[in-house]
Amino acid sequence: MIKRRDFIKFSGLSLPLVWLTPRSLNHVNKGRKAVVLSTWNSGLPVNKVAWDIIKDGGKSIDAVEQAGIYIENEISCCVGLGGNPDRDGFVTLDACIMDHQFNCGSVAFLQKIKNPVAVARKIMDTTPHVMLVGEGAKKFALEHGFPEESGELSPDAAKTYTEWLKKSEYKPVINIEKNEKGPFAPSRLPDGNFNHDTMGTICADTFGNLSGMCTTSGMGFKMHGRVGDSPIIGSGLYVDNEIGAATGSGQGEEVIRVCGTHLIVEFMRQGNTPEEACRKTIERIVKINPVKAKNFQVGFIALNKNGDFGAFSLQPGFNFSVTYANGESEILDAESYFKT
Repeated sequence: MIKRRDFIKFSGLSLPLVWLTPRSLNHVNKGRKAVVLSTWNSGLPVNKVAWDIIKDGGKSIDAVEQAGIYIENEISCCVGLGGNPDRDGFVTLDACIMDHQFNCGSVAFLQKIKNPVAVARKIMDTTPHVMLVGEGAKKFALEHGFPEESGELSPDAAKTYTEWLKKSEYKPVINIEKNEKGPFAPSRLPDGNFNHDTMGTICADTFGNLSGMCTTSGMGFKMHGRVGDSPIIGSGLYVDNEIGAATGSGQGEEVIRVCGTHLIVEFMRQGNTPEEACRKTIERIVKINPVKAKNFQVGFIALNKNGDFGAFSLQPGFNFSVTYANGESEILDAESYFKT
């Protein structure tokens, strides 16, 4: 659990939040309406960035973009260029963004560009396309003024990559994104095991419009060229302004198989609460292979048009950050399919 003093130390921000011990969604005060949700406890300062924009009448699409840029710039959070490299030693980034009118942009396998979520926004705003990948995405970014970075690993990533090379074993670790020593503590274990690093944010503005973004450096030590669910509209993120929005974190291959966030929105369309919709989507993942499902994590968060919210995960330990309409924020633990 993050301690309050740790959060203040790492964020350096004056936050309009009420610090509460993480707790089950079953204990959330009924009737409290959310305006910003982000995956993991590191989402608190991300929510703050989004809240500062929407509280004065800003648009949700601008709020989620700036939230994504903020977390990408925090290299110790392991989202963005400070993240884990692939098994060949390269950091490759994926991100997507979507607004209330089904406008969306996405980048995948992007290298040496600091803010993939901003590149995704530029694709959305200036091209007829949704997704650009690899060298094409990088070329587009450079042509639109995004500077090329050095491509060197951050000191923390370089150290752990060197350790990983001793055995070169790929062992994803459940809930590695959950930072127990502060929101920007390195999401790596001492033995060199790694997992994916993802930040998803969904937001409603004062006009009632929904938007979302998802940004990641992907699974640590993945195969070169691997892309997960995060930049895929309908898998890592989906927004339908009539119904709601959803995003998540976890083993992207399993989310892609069921088009996870689109499925959540469709379950909400059928009248399910956000938590019920997330739970039913997790159950769909389990149904594919119940034995395999015990060995990986997927967690979803969802926000409906009325400001009701919920979450559900495959394994225990998934948490998320919520900011309410009055600006107060807290961390909540999601219920899970497996209990131990």
